[in-house]
Amino acid sequence: MSLRLERVRELLKREIGEVIRRELPVAEAGLINVNNVVIASNLHNATVFVGIFGSDAQKKKGFDLLLSKRIRIQGLVGQAVVLKYTPKLRFILDESIEKGNKVLKILDELEKTSPLPEPELPSHFH
Repeated sequence: MSLRLERVRELLKREIGEVIRRELPVAEAGLINVNNVVIASNLHNATVFVGIFGSDAQKKKGFDLLLSKRIRIQGLVGQAVVLKYTPKLRFILDESIEKGNKVLKILDELEKTSPLPEPELPSHFH
């Protein structure tokens, strides 16, 4: 990826996150985090991977709001990030962090129920 494309991607990621924080109420939509933005080399399209923290109802409402307010979010991002083209945004729910947290929680529970035995040191370390 070119340095310019990388800079545009980072700028979009930050600005999309800011617009979402301003536009969508956390109480209703949960806490929405922009995990990644994948941008087409012609800058016409951007796929935005978001994570939503909150109850199942908040996650559903949050994602529904993202989809319904996509044009507004796109417009506000376009005003803040001046590019020849404002990319068309496409939101994808990214549950990788949530899945990772579940795995860590399971590992934590396993460790509590059956702690790993302390490794024995060779006798010359005593």
